[in-house]
Amino acid sequence: MNKDDFINHSPVRCFDKITNGGLQVGEMGLVTAKKGLGKTSVLVQFGLDALLHGKPLAHVSFDQHSSNVISWYDSIFAEIAKQKNITDNPELKDTVVRDRVILNFSQETFSLPKVINTLKALKTGGVNISALIVDGMNLDKVSKDDIDAVSKFVKEENIVAWFSDTKEGEKLDDSCRSELQPYFEAICHLLPKTEGIALAVLKLRDNAAIAETVSLDTKTLLMR
Repeated sequence: MNKDDFINHSPVRCFDKITNGGLQVGEMGLVTAKKGLGKTSVLVQFGLDALLHGKPLAHVSFDQHSSNVISWYDSIFAEIAKQKNITDNPELKDTVVRDRVILNFSQETFSLPKVINTLKALKTGGVNISALIVDGMNLDKVSKDDIDAVSKFVKEENIVAWFSDTKEGEKLDDSCRSELQPYFEAICHLLPKTEGIALAVLKLRDNAAIAETVSLDTKTLLMR
């Protein structure tokens, strides 16, 4: 298995197909769902895809230990290889995750501006980030100014950023309060369906929603 094989079979290609290429540099996306439905899996798929494209990644987790995050990446990598009948290649995985930085914080003591300062410090130390995952942050406790600061940082550094938040409502205003919506080019929500789990795109840039959805495999939680 080489990197091109893995990129071509990445579950993110399903998301790209219905969103005309997915997020671009300088843009932010948000995935919401009720607890335990697959938000972290989706974000890890985005993160792994960025790494496969040679984009150094910072994965910031506010609700999981670093060891759990590492397990998610190992599991997603193995499942993609298994489902697509691609021969597993530990050396490729090791090469890919070499450009991944995992940061584990508590929202009670660590804010988004502090995350930005940490990323800037990494850059000063020679670690440049091209993709950012912020998983498990309660956006109800985040100010508009803090999201604005992250948005400016993402644009200045040409980063692609994905957030997750726990929300149960299926409408756009349920997933993200109105004052924060302009900062996210894509807002998606996971919802259970009779046939499995659907990833609905509630907002894509200037569009209120798009008709197509991506399904998640109920066993592996891979997009398909």
